[in-house]
Amino acid sequence: MISLPFLNPDTPFPAVDAALDDPDGLLAYGADLSPGRLLTAYSQGIFPWFSEDEPILWWSPSVRAIIPLHDFNCAKSLSKLIKKQRYQITLNKDFRAVISECASIPRQHRGKDGTTTTSTATWITQDMLNAYINLHDLGLAHSVEVWDADELVGGLYGVAVGSIFCGESMFHRQPNTSKLALAHLVVHMKQQNGSFIDCQLPTEHLSSLGAQAIPRGEFINKLRSHNQTLDSNGYICTEYSHRWRSQTITL
Repeated sequence: MISLPFLNPDTPFPAVDAALDDPDGLLAYGADLSPGRLLTAYSQGIFPWFSEDEPILWWSPSVRAIIPLHDFNCAKSLSKLIKKQRYQITLNKDFRAVISECASIPRQHRGKDGTTTTSTATWITQDMLNAYINLHDLGLAHSVEVWDADELVGGLYGVAVGSIFCGESMFHRQPNTSKLALAHLVVHMKQQNGSFIDCQLPTEHLSSLGAQAIPRGEFINKLRSHNQTLDSNGYICTEYSHRWRSQTITL
């Protein structure tokens, strides 16, 4: 039987090294998705991930994936797409539309036998939608949008913690438009002296984009050294807020 700490709304998170080995990284359950709880979680290297019929589950895996900005791999096909300048790329123009698309777009899953199935099941529940929209309204969650004229065809969203962007999800309606959003996020973060993108878990796809797998302890140390989201009074730093103002991103 798994023994897992239960969190009341005012219970602090356990130390991340107390997370389970199986399933890897499962740390605790309970609490809520309030802005304070979510910001605390991301600041400590923890994120929520659960399905509709589950309690709120909190995770801090033993291996994390990050994309150092200067290691982002812009493939030739993506470079060609950027040069065509077919799409307009914006920051924080329509966060609600991006997270809704991420929640609803079908995902393909490859089984161990090699077969591929398509599913509309999502971990972005209505409670998660509401929670991250609330974070966005507070200036803590952000989106990158890819537009084909007036149509939203790709994008991503996540939570910014200091100079780090904790990516949550991305989607595409046209080929490579989610990668296009990521490439522009990298450029924007470089311009704002950002550090790296937290991709949570390593995958083959992320590795192809330049993601590195690092131990949890190393990730936590990097996170602590670059987390300056709040000033001494507990308010979002003015410099930090300025980084994420709504704008068009150009290369």
